[in-house]
Amino acid sequence: MDQIILQFLNGLDKGSAYALIALGLTLIFGTLGVVNFAHGALFMIGAFCAVTLQRILTLSTIVEDPTKTDFLGNPAKISTPYVESWFGPEVGATLIDWSVPLAILFAIPIMVAIGFIMERGLIKHFYKRPHADQILVTFGLAIVLQEVIKAFYGANPIPTGAPEAFRGSFDFGVLIGFDPNAIIYPYWRMVYFAFAAVIIGAVFAFLQFTTFGMVVRAGMADRETVGLLGINIDRRFTIMFGIAAAVAGLAGVMYAPINSPNYHMGMDFLVLSFVVVVVGGMGSLPGAVLAGFLLGILEAFASMNEVKAIVPGIDQIIIYVVAIIIILARPRGLMGRRGVMEE
Repeated sequence: MDQIILQFLNGLDKGSAYALIALGLTLIFGTLGVVNFAHGALFMIGAFCAVTLQRILTLSTIVEDPTKTDFLGNPAKISTPYVESWFGPEVGATLIDWSVPLAILFAIPIMVAIGFIMERGLIKHFYKRPHADQILVTFGLAIVLQEVIKAFYGANPIPTGAPEAFRGSFDFGVLIGFDPNAIIYPYWRMVYFAFAAVIIGAVFAFLQFTTFGMVVRAGMADRETVGLLGINIDRRFTIMFGIAAAVAGLAGVMYAPINSPNYHMGMDFLVLSFVVVVVGGMGSLPGAVLAGFLLGILEAFASMNEVKAIVPGIDQIIIYVVAIIIILARPRGLMGRRGVMEE
């Protein structure tokens, strides 16, 4: 039973990442009708925002420490981060330790700006083009962004630590009545799931309860009619592209301590996230979230040794097998709308 609960928690962790990326993909497709194969690259850029802020905060200067001397008796020269020189050792060390959560504030304007530039500079020219053209151009853009990151940061993964307060593991089993040490789960993975829940809830609340969101939902259902009412729906959809880019970026920021950022991580998540979108139903936001968590949990259970002993390699294909079954049984996906991607 403890292994089942542990794998369920692992599934929520993976599902959180899938759901966040798929949510952004669905926002873009539902508003602009664009199949954006560069969305995984936005997730990668978000992760490297965390890396970049960590490097900025750890930029150091050489200072003399009169309390210590070198072998010649001169004051020792110590490398000290600028933030510790400016704000004091305690505040500076805290800023460095909490660089990943602080990267959320750092990443939001960067990701929104990147989203605007992508939409206005490239993607708007492909609105009325076939989906195959959209896939080709956005996939090419993803490769370009991937190579740019590789050129600046190198090909090797870059370890990015979580704050000290959230390192280590939590005895989850004791919380639900199991023996001590029966279910040990990393703190940061639980933080990531809670963060994903907040972001998903915020996006749905924004679309459901704000005037801007209501207009966007109306535009997703009938763009022409909303335009005839004198509303500049294109501008609102551009803003939604920026919001979708920010969601993907924030997902990458918080995932950095779980999976060390590397230049190909966006591609790793992109394919799976598109499967999630198709399973959930193209254009369906609730479907994307539901499918993300469902497939994440299934992948986690398929990775159990007991399951792999029965069906070797099942953990590598389970998502695709389930996707095939669902699409054969329900071509529009779990919550897809009639007519979407059927032309």
